[in-house]
Amino acid sequence: MSILELLDYTGVAVFAATGALSASRKQLDLIGFLFLAAATGIGGGTFRDVVLGATPVFWVVNPTYLIVCLAAALVVFVGAHRIESRYRLLLWLDAMGMSAYCVMGAAKGFVATGSPTVAITTGVLTASFGGILRDLLANEPSVLLRPEIYITAALIGAAAFTAATVAGVPLPAASAIGAGVAFAVRGGALLFAWRFPVYKPRPGRHPDDVM
Repeated sequence: MSILELLDYTGVAVFAATGALSASRKQLDLIGFLFLAAATGIGGGTFRDVVLGATPVFWVVNPTYLIVCLAAALVVFVGAHRIESRYRLLLWLDAMGMSAYCVMGAAKGFVATGSPTVAITTGVLTASFGGILRDLLANEPSVLLRPEIYITAALIGAAAFTAATVAGVPLPAASAIGAGVAFAVRGGALLFAWRFPVYKPRPGRHPDDVM
């Protein structure tokens, strides 16, 4: 198994587990677990493949990814009640999945187009779309709207991998650099509440005052 295949399976499995954890927080039945796990696990990669025109998408070509989602959902269904803080675990698993998937998405984008800009963009899209879909379906607060850094971590990880690849760094090392940087940034954000300054507008004027 290549390093990219390993990252792909890791990203799918971890994101699927976060979807199943969201299902556990909503006390859904087994079908709900399976649905949220699959939607989260393959959502980002599906969006990436559609954007790149890589059809049929990856899980249609290789249904093993669906089996991975099924296995993750079953494990969480059986064992989630033993975890004291499921939302905290969800955030850390999401950080792991994001780190793997930002590299995988960047690698596929770079192979398909040869463009570093496209590679970084597909890395961010792949890493974030599954989590967006999970939170939307589960009616959870979106991880993207949390105050700590999230998208920036995926952006930095994808950019680090792409820069290393362009510089001729071997694929395993470039992948480790990208995933490691992304996880370090997101992990630091979770531990130390790293965030950017928020927008603080002045009060809007009354329309009559504008004339």
